[in-house]
Amino acid sequence: MADDDEIILSELPDDELVAQMHDDLYDGLKEEIEEGVNILLERGWEPYRVLTEALVAGMKIVGDDFRDGILFVPEVLLAANAMKAGMAILKPLLAETGAPRVGKMVVGTVKGDIHDIGKNLVGMMMEGAGFEIVDLGINNPVENYLETAKKEEADIIGMSALLTTTMPYMKVVIDTMIEQGIREDYIVLVGGAPLNEDFARAIGADAYCRDAAVAVETAKELMARKHNLLAAAAKG
Repeated sequence: MADDDEIILSELPDDELVAQMHDDLYDGLKEEIEEGVNILLERGWEPYRVLTEALVAGMKIVGDDFRDGILFVPEVLLAANAMKAGMAILKPLLAETGAPRVGKMVVGTVKGDIHDIGKNLVGMMMEGAGFEIVDLGINNPVENYLETAKKEEADIIGMSALLTTTMPYMKVVIDTMIEQGIREDYIVLVGGAPLNEDFARAIGADAYCRDAAVAVETAKELMARKHNLLAAAAKG
């Protein structure tokens, strides 16, 4: 027997559908998100509008509650998975329409370290905020970061470490960037349980990100600053 209270997404007006999608994202309901994205596209919504109003706005609520300790890693991973399902539909369409991009980030766990839950969460939350993510996986030597960042024309390099023994490798990457004269080309974000702001400052990173929610806020802030500097330079 059908549940009398069952919500039929296709019968909802746009504003209620978007609000329902925010709830479905929060609850990690992948199929409902795919359905919602398709309905909005069928109704003539631009892919970029679906991304920002339905998905990114929904993930912001998830990110805020994660930051405030209301949601925990398992719930956030479910929400991010649902977001990914919606993104899979939108990605090819966004590429066709030349949608504005927030920024591109290369992220990976450093050489000698094979922990990736925190890094994966950062990648998913950053995607949820509209960033393009290139995930290098675990155990990355300096070449992986720098060659990929150059090839992908990335804006941000993100490094993660969970072991105190692998933390110093982050400095190796940054020192190599300085040697090659490319340090100023990228924003460098670092994270992982044993790190702190003092360590990030000491190795020359742009910022230490305590968790995925902070990573998103920091990346947005630094990208905005970068755009402002570029605009100012262009004006001369």
